[in-house]
Amino acid sequence: MATIAVLGTLDTKGHEHAYVAEIIRARGHQTLLIDTGSGDAPQVRPDVTREQVAAAGGVDLAGIMERKDRGEAVTAMAGAAAAFLSALVVSGKVQGVISLGGGGGTAIGTAAMRALPVGFPKVMVSTLAAGNVAPYVGTKDIVMFPSIVDVSGINRISRVLLARAAGAICGMVETAVPAGEDKPLIAASMFGNTTECVNKAKQILEDAGYEVLVFHATGTGGKIMESLIESGMFAGVLDITTTEWADELVGGILGAGPTRLDAAAKAGIPTIITPGCLDMVNFGERASVPAKFEGRTFYIHNPQVTLMRTNAAECAELGRILAGKANAYNGPVTVLLPLKAISIISADGKPFHDAEADAALFDAIRHNLRPGIPLVALDCEINAPEFAEACAGALLSSMPQAAS
Repeated sequence: MATIAVLGTLDTKGHEHAYVAEIIRARGHQTLLIDTGSGDAPQVRPDVTREQVAAAGGVDLAGIMERKDRGEAVTAMAGAAAAFLSALVVSGKVQGVISLGGGGGTAIGTAAMRALPVGFPKVMVSTLAAGNVAPYVGTKDIVMFPSIVDVSGINRISRVLLARAAGAICGMVETAVPAGEDKPLIAASMFGNTTECVNKAKQILEDAGYEVLVFHATGTGGKIMESLIESGMFAGVLDITTTEWADELVGGILGAGPTRLDAAAKAGIPTIITPGCLDMVNFGERASVPAKFEGRTFYIHNPQVTLMRTNAAECAELGRILAGKANAYNGPVTVLLPLKAISIISADGKPFHDAEADAALFDAIRHNLRPGIPLVALDCEINAPEFAEACAGALLSSMPQAAS
């Protein structure tokens, strides 16, 4: 039997949270009803009061309630809920969490969930779940469950959906995770245009006794990889696909933020870096490309994805950025360059082949990389077997000891 935290603003959505808690208890689990409201008195009696939550975050709840500033209240209670729930999880007092909300409730509930480890069961029933949930999910595995109607009473639709959500969190806590062999972990970045390289290198590393977790370099994927590297769970990084920096610099839709490539430097773990797919900037459908880019070279990857070729000036700046990131590493780092193509479509005869842009990229890396960092240039394409072997070999040679 598990204890599931049912967390939310009980001043406005108390009856709905109580309904979910009742269904969870009917499944044989215990519940901990936590109030994160800051307005009127709670509609139902909580197990944990809003004052207790606020105290965990050092929040002056009385002052906030007196000022009646909703924005201030949501921000403050979001931080407090994160601190309170984290403490419950660390102490083993709860094994799952579910929350229901509109805008404010979703902000508070997901803030608390983002403070929890990956793998911990989290369900957020939200009026916002059908839109852009990236700000709410962040880099964590939060299950966003669309409420369809507002979380406002138990009706013929909400009665069904809230029951299903309660069943979802129960199923999550009831499901045992099969035991696995815990090998040392390596993080790898991949795109469709570098799949062959990553898969080949992955096999070599796994044959050497490591487990390789591959992250899709789509902005969110890079952010998640950085977050998990920073958490200390990886022994090494195979950063073959640094393409997110092209979007970050030029203004594409798959940027991972200015801290991309920083986590491994802070962790001090062995890393290889290559300029994989820095030839492309990602946009949505062709009509969504900003007018300022008209006249550039484009490639329609699919109806929803349009790629734009980076030019020589952009590539020179990307080379300086990549070298600057590598220069900050204290742990072992090796930079590898595939001189014939940095993606499938930048090879000779392909749509993104641009020798001048590639030369600007490679020259900027060479000229800005500090002495002492190994720089390996291979006269091949990024997906050539020999490049994958060189990447895997460079990483393995910098590991402190072989995996068992």
